[in-house]
Amino acid sequence: MGSRADIARVNPPAGISGGEVLIEFAKLSPDDARTLSVNFDNSPAHLTAAMHERALVLVPILDGGGDCEVSLSLAEEPKAVGRPSSFVAGKKLAGGIHPVTNPAFDPSDGSLFVTRSGSRGEHIPVSLFRIGPDENVTEFSGDIANPTSIAFDKSGRMFVTSRLEGTVYRITSLKEVVEFASDLGIATGLAFNRGGEMFVGDRSGTIYRVNEIGEARAWATPEPSVSAYHLAFGPDGLLYMTGPTVCSFDEIIRFNEDGEPSVFFRGLGRPQGLAFDRDGNLYVAASLRGRRGIVRISRDGGQAEVVVAGMNLVGLAFGPNGEMVVTTNDSVYSLSLGIHGALLE
Repeated sequence: MGSRADIARVNPPAGISGGEVLIEFAKLSPDDARTLSVNFDNSPAHLTAAMHERALVLVPILDGGGDCEVSLSLAEEPKAVGRPSSFVAGKKLAGGIHPVTNPAFDPSDGSLFVTRSGSRGEHIPVSLFRIGPDENVTEFSGDIANPTSIAFDKSGRMFVTSRLEGTVYRITSLKEVVEFASDLGIATGLAFNRGGEMFVGDRSGTIYRVNEIGEARAWATPEPSVSAYHLAFGPDGLLYMTGPTVCSFDEIIRFNEDGEPSVFFRGLGRPQGLAFDRDGNLYVAASLRGRRGIVRISRDGGQAEVVVAGMNLVGLAFGPNGEMVVTTNDSVYSLSLGIHGALLE
């Protein structure tokens, strides 16, 4: 077989179980292409399409995560042939939950918080979970109906929106749930600017600016979303928002300090949670040119590519050790990518 099965590229080079990955390799004969199989370590991947120089596969279940080896084999040569390639697989931290946007890291100890949001109006006994640095998952609170977004302010206080009640709650160190701001419509997205001011997205068409005592005023009026507003402040101090619509060519909107919108990037399918790295690149859970995953967009909005493959992704967050945590509508995964998130000073 020689070098004709050398893998030239795995695109994207990271993903979670079920994510769609393109494998590019040296040209195979038609007969070889028909007998091709792809393995991630020792786990076979489901082949959805194969041609002479590329194959489209689904990442197999690799809940242990970490670096793995992608290799090719043929029916008459069951052992790996050609030069393999590396791939970063997501490690599953939790399942059976229901996030609808980004998780959030507690800056005080590096623990991760994630919601079990439930359908609108559904009562769930435990709606917030904590995943410790040791990856132990514990029940945290059940006192917030339909929790949606989680964010920490500059002093480390934790806030959570309830889209059912149109309220932002503060959760104390004793796990007490205290109402902070109310009458915010269908409160979904939540973010803080450099000055510590809170911004809350009502998906029916308003972004509120909330002061330190919970008083809210309308700040911007974007197009309503069918699901949620997802908010994040960039290193430039401006607010970025996704709000999925029925369109398959959605935008990321950037607001200036006066709440005036402009299009930062256009061309995403169902964009949801978003976060920035320290270099100013924007990452968003979305589809790009028909492929679902985490999309990285350059700081000038000029380039975009899928960097993590995954289906049903709704959010992401960067951890203290360079890991990217991604959430699907059911589970939480961690990928060791060496990317550090932006910190608003």
